[in-house]
Formats: sequence, structure tokens, C-alpha cells
Amino acid sequence: MPDIIGTILWPIKWLVELLLVAWHELWTLFGLNPDAGFTWVLSIVGLVVVIRAALIPIFVRQIKSQRRMLEVAPQLKKIQDKYKGKKDQFSREAMSRETMELYKKTGTNPLSSCLPLLIQMPIFFSLFSVLSGAQNFNKTHQAGVGLLTAPLAKSFGSASLFNVAPLHDSFSTGTGTVKVVAGVMVALMVASQFITQLQIMSKNQSAEMKASPSYKQQRVLLYILPFVFLFSGFTFPLGVMFYWLTTNLWTMGQQFLVIRNLPTPGSEAALAREARLAKRAQRRGGFTIVEDASPERVAAPRITTQRAQPVNVKNRNKKKK
Repeated sequence: MPDIIGTILWPIKWLVELLLVAWHELWTLFGLNPDAGFTWVLSIVGLVVVIRAALIPIFVRQIKSQRRMLEVAPQLKKIQDKYKGKKDQFSREAMSRETMELYKKTGTNPLSSCLPLLIQMPIFFSLFSVLSGAQNFNKTHQAGVGLLTAPLAKSFGSASLFNVAPLHDSFSTGTGTVKVVAGVMVALMVASQFITQLQIMSKNQSAEMKASPSYKQQRVLLYILPFVFLFSGFTFPLGVMFYWLTTNLWTMGQQFLVIRNLPTPGSEAALAREARLAKRAQRRGGFTIVEDASPERVAAPRITTQRAQPVNVKNRNKKKK
């Protein structure tokens, strides 16, 4: 039986190996040791940066899809309330028909926000497969599917970070030094994942979204997912953990920029952005804003009054007559 998943991932893995080897050659040209673990770690970081930068348009499309769904949420709730409690076949068909008409009219699709995530999954699986396969070269003696030749795969599999922590080792299989490095990286992975989700939950959710049942489920996942990374991270090789940590840090920074500049309407982040824009508009309008920007300490614009002109003496005498 042919390996269908391997066939689907083959071109993506070939591209991943191309980027990994290209970064490795670049760092080697800069004078770094080609067999050093630090060189391979920098190659992994460069690989993640290129992949995540290429996925930015997909991420922006996902944000726009989510925004459109938020805009039609009140109308969708009206349809749901209209048929609330009606379980007959006619009512279900009518609700489904009106919902589809609403999606068609507004140009929205509930699955469009999930599509970017589905596109990213094969890329992430390929990244994991390439890194894990190369670091297990000493066991399998198999090269990559593309430019990651046998000598490069052997170099990657034998590389050691600062000659004390082999990249193919994990917390469960490594020595004391490997356990310390892996433990620190697992802690950073869990913390970055938790902070990323926390800033979404606390700052980028509107009042309506916080009142929904799905918000409560997300709150539960907020505390469950870090434990998943905590236990699974102890089995990852160090090289794969560097990839995962770099991805988490990229996601955390990306979410910070999105929440700051493109917040969800009605959320705490949106109110903070409106306040920043208002202060910026005041500065451009000639107001002087002090450091704490409190109302009583904001300097008002200078008001000038026109001096009264003297009345002509002759005209004044005529008025007396």
C-alpha cells in the first residue's frame, strides 16, 4: 500500500530541505563551523522565519474572514432566535436556507477562517518530519528527499549545541546537561504558548464574545494546552524544540502586532487603539499632551481676544446731539 501521506508531503519536504540547506550554506559562508550545533540551530531559525513570513498573507486573510463573521454575527443570532425551540423539519430547513442566504449576501463563509489553518498543517508536519528524520540519521541512515544529502543529514544528526547538548537528544533520552537545556526550552515553549492565548482572550475579545459558551471553552483550553506541550515537549529532540520555540515566539509577536493595530471591534484592545488615535489626533491639532495625559493636566489651546477699537470723537459728539 503506497504511503499517501508521504506522497502528499514530499514536495513540501523538498522545499523545507532546500531552505534548511540554503541557510546552512549561508552561515557556513559567514565562517561558522558547518558541523556545529549552533550553525544548525541558526539554520532552523532562518527556516522558520522564511516559512512564517510566506504565510503572512494567509494569516491576514484569516483575520479578514474572522472580522466578516463578527460583522454578521448579530444578524445570524436573529435568525437563530427566530427559530429557537422549533425542531420540526420545516423550521430547520428554513433556518438553514436563511443562514446560507445571509452568508451569500454578505460574502462570508464560516469555513474560510479555518482554511488558512488547514493549509499550514501540511507545512508544519513536513517541517517536523524533516528535522526529526535528519536527527535520527545515526539510527536510520536515511538522507532527505531533496538537498539534505547523507553527509548533511549525518552532520545534522551528530551536531551538538556547544559540544554539550546533542540536537538529536531529548529530555527523556539525554544526560544531565541535555535535561537542563530541554527543561528550559519546554518552559519557554509553554510560557510563550500561554501568553499568546492569554493576550487573545483578555484583550482581543468583545463583550458579546466573552458572553458566549465558546469563550468559556477557550478559557478551559487556555490552561489545558500548556500541559499538553509540557508533556509532549519532553519527548521532542532538541532540534525540533528549537523549531517549535521559534514558531511560538513568532506567533506571539505576530499576535501582539495584530491585537495592537487590527483589534477585534468592541474589545479592550480596540478601545486602547481608539485612545491612542485620539491622542495622536490631539497632538496634530495643536494640543500639548503631558506625560500622564490626564484631563486636568492637558494644556488648552491659547485663546486670543481682539482689542476694542477707539470710537471716533466726532461720531461720539453727533450721537450726543
